[in-house]
Amino acid sequence: MLQHPETMKKVQEELVEVVGNDNIVEDFHLSNFHYLDAVVKETFRLHPPLPLLVPHVPSVLCTLAGYTIPKGVRIFLNAWAIQRHPEAWEDPLEFRPERFLSDMGKGDYSGNNFSYLPFGSGRRICVGVSLAEKLAVFVLASLLHSFEWKLPEGAKVDFSEKCGLVLKKTKPLVAIPFAKLSNLKHYN
Repeated sequence: MLQHPETMKKVQEELVEVVGNDNIVEDFHLSNFHYLDAVVKETFRLHPPLPLLVPHVPSVLCTLAGYTIPKGVRIFLNAWAIQRHPEAWEDPLEFRPERFLSDMGKGDYSGNNFSYLPFGSGRRICVGVSLAEKLAVFVLASLLHSFEWKLPEGAKVDFSEKCGLVLKKTKPLVAIPFAKLSNLKHYN
């Protein structure tokens, strides 16, 4: 969000509206963070935790999208590519959290939407998806509500990634936090 100040501003406005100016984020606030939830979903769309999902092995010969897949062949789904495909996403490389506000079905994991798969889908979905999403919203809400974040002078965010078992940045993100809450006891 350091590269998207308008998004940061909207999130911080939502945080103040839900939490207040000088309170800390608590569990009961989470269901009221609609825009922040969309920001997390958009982040997972562009940067899925696992770029390649758990492999599937068909038990019988099958045809998928015109391709014949023999029995017993290991198939990997490339979530990173699927979630950036222009047939599934308008302006797929742009960071636009609003796409998850206007179409709530875009973040559906039930097995009906195969264009958003950061945790898999259907029967083989990651068992920790609820915890992961809730924790991501909670941590991000806490960090953005308690601190102002700035990049070091002259620095730019490098979005290049290394692909491996998990997707991670090539260069670490360096950001400087500045305390926002007036009650310093909240920082202990």
